[in-house]
Amino acid sequence: MSEQFIYTKYRTVCYNCGVDADQVIKVVSQKGEVICANCGATRVFVPRVEGYDVPEGTHTHIGRYDVWKLKTDAICKKCGVHGVHDLVVGANHLSTRCHNCGYAHFYKFDLEYIGQCPISTNVG
Repeated sequence: MSEQFIYTKYRTVCYNCGVDADQVIKVVSQKGEVICANCGATRVFVPRVEGYDVPEGTHTHIGRYDVWKLKTDAICKKCGVHGVHDLVVGANHLSTRCHNCGYAHFYKFDLEYIGQCPISTNVG
């Protein structure tokens, strides 16, 4: 059984290849990934904290790249409701927050590598 929490994409200029391409965002309990669909540059984020008492903006580090503030549909891992989640991606962090119950996950940057992912990055 494979967990799927957030799986979406955001089109922007890749920090690595400089091409305007989809950046595929995959988030599960154990990690978050942002993968360039063009060059395969991947940033991996690991869990740092989760819960209801994580105020918005907590642990947000200033980075040299723009912070993406997105909204995406997902099934909340806490309340089980399929609904809107805030998704914030920065150079050093990634966070999610359920609009229904307010439960949040915060991930910190851990690893970066360049390579084509063998799993399809096509998001429907």
